[in-house]
Amino acid sequence: MIKWLKPAAIALCVAMAHTASAQEDIQLQATPLAEGVYMIQGVGGFAGGNMLVSTGSDGVVLIDDSMPPFLDKLNAELKKLKVKAVDYLINTHVHWDHISNNATFGEQGVKIVAHQGLRDFLTTKGMPTSEGLKPVPNSALPVITYTQKMAFYLNGDAATLIHLPNAHTSTDTAVHLPKSNILHTGDVLFNGLFPFIDLQNGGTVKGYLAAQKRLLALTDSNTKIVPGHGPLATKKDLEAAISMLESSIAKVAALVQSNKTLDEVLKINPLAEYDAKWSWGFINTEKMTQTIYADLTGGAIAESEHKH
Repeated sequence: MIKWLKPAAIALCVAMAHTASAQEDIQLQATPLAEGVYMIQGVGGFAGGNMLVSTGSDGVVLIDDSMPPFLDKLNAELKKLKVKAVDYLINTHVHWDHISNNATFGEQGVKIVAHQGLRDFLTTKGMPTSEGLKPVPNSALPVITYTQKMAFYLNGDAATLIHLPNAHTSTDTAVHLPKSNILHTGDVLFNGLFPFIDLQNGGTVKGYLAAQKRLLALTDSNTKIVPGHGPLATKKDLEAAISMLESSIAKVAALVQSNKTLDEVLKINPLAEYDAKWSWGFINTEKMTQTIYADLTGGAIAESEHKH
């Protein structure tokens, strides 16, 4: 039995628990998606968020950088791809499991790129960790920022960075490679899983759904979608995630409108039909229901006993 922590703290604890238990068995693997473009993800366990790397004559762009326990494995995988150095590092959002190798890359002279809100978060609050917010060195900070949209004209493609406000967090960036027809969503897609929506750090349920619909408009049946977590996705996978979340919001909203308390809603378990397919170790139907209810009512996720 454990007490509910704030959502960001739970995510970090889960990540650390996984990495501490079986680091030796977890590998990073690069999968080619297009010429010079590779998805890098953990195999055999949790190794942080999915990454993307674009290589070519114009330089190397890396999207997200995992966690310190996997830095050597990330560098080894980049070496296999004949990457001698990373030129630009794009951060999709502020969470530790995606950007906690920033300082190391920054010390190497890599130019870190992110939404302005992410830099502001790191400079004013610090890096979220399992022990709370920790100050970060200047080397971990983005040195190139944007507010709405920007593009990298490198390696034959126009990699467009798109801000998705108040979705997973307040700092979300998706990266679209139109020529390669590849989309990195950051944590605005957990493929085949209930999403973690960080209400404590600017995320909102309706903003998350709106962001997913915005990304869907950039896809076709051949688009390769790199989610923040989970396997490589397709347009159909994103459509399924949108359908599930839209229906889940409607189900909980109907109960909120009938003045049901959170305990009453949890007993009804309105998301039961999604349990078998979408629940996972961190977010089950109860946690997803709590998140939606809290966001719709302007409340906080209640402290309660819960079997994990």
